[in-house]
Amino acid sequence: QVQLVESGGGLVQAGDSLSLSCTASGLAFSRTSMAWFRQAPGKERTFVGGIRIGGGGTVYTDSVKGRFTISKDIVKNTVYLQMNSLKPEDTAVYYCAAGSPILSTSRQELGYRYWGQGTQVTVSS
Repeated sequence: QVQLVESGGGLVQAGDSLSLSCTASGLAFSRTSMAWFRQAPGKERTFVGGIRIGGGGTVYTDSVKGRFTISKDIVKNTVYLQMNSLKPEDTAVYYCAAGSPILSTSRQELGYRYWGQGTQVTVSS
């Protein structure tokens, strides 16, 4: 079955950097799209950024542009979320997701069929 395993969360201070990873198994990695979402306490889960593994660029929500970078390692079936200049408002549980979204759903939860377990990122001020 499909599994997405995340790692790399933790507690950091504002301005610090943190890298998350998500390793996928059980799916055709090179033909999928991967995304990162996050859910802050008491809020809905929202799109952070995404990447089409087989080609194409990356997209990000406005609040993380210039600070967060998504990359991929096709050999390791892994995507990464490099987070720089972290802010307290970046505190959330971060989830990776995999699927084959159409353009209109590429930034929505319903565009992704598979989800990781989530990893906590806490940024202190």
